[in-house]
Amino acid sequence: MVERWLDAPVVQVDIGSGELSGALAVLTSQGILVTDDVEDEDLSKLRKFAPVHTMSTRLNALGNNVLANDFGAIIHPGYSAPEVELIESSLGVKAAPCTIAGEGTVAKTAVATNKGALVHPATTSREMEIIRATLRVPVHKTTANFGNPLVGACVVANSRGIIAGERTTPVELVHIEDGLQIYD
Repeated sequence: MVERWLDAPVVQVDIGSGELSGALAVLTSQGILVTDDVEDEDLSKLRKFAPVHTMSTRLNALGNNVLANDFGAIIHPGYSAPEVELIESSLGVKAAPCTIAGEGTVAKTAVATNKGALVHPATTSREMEIIRATLRVPVHKTTANFGNPLVGACVVANSRGIIAGERTTPVELVHIEDGLQIYD
């Protein structure tokens, strides 16, 4: 079903504990970046889709700490200069350190595609401008899953579709579809 809803291939990999693979990986069309706690077999599976790079870092929840699309990346402000360079070269985009709603775990508080970005309702004007300029897409404040402001934890999306938590209300779905410009 996921393949059909997002119109994209799905690959099953075991990164770290296996249950949190999405929190330990980030990708764009140009590359995939995963924590260094990944087996060679899983790296081989991922390499069928894009070049894969590994990163050893204290901030290893890359899927929570890096919000990326094909135009840019918003990253946790705690990454060092060499880590920022690795993120940029692995994903093929420029990265900007920024918080979202004051949180460093930017991809937990937001979701982005090549058409739009959804952010936590408490995101500041300054943060929204950095996100807009870096990701080069419109930015929309919303919640998901019946008022949860952590939209990145509640929504999976690409430019062709979305998957939202089952408690997401119809009003929230309209905001999500509008913000990400997902139309039938």
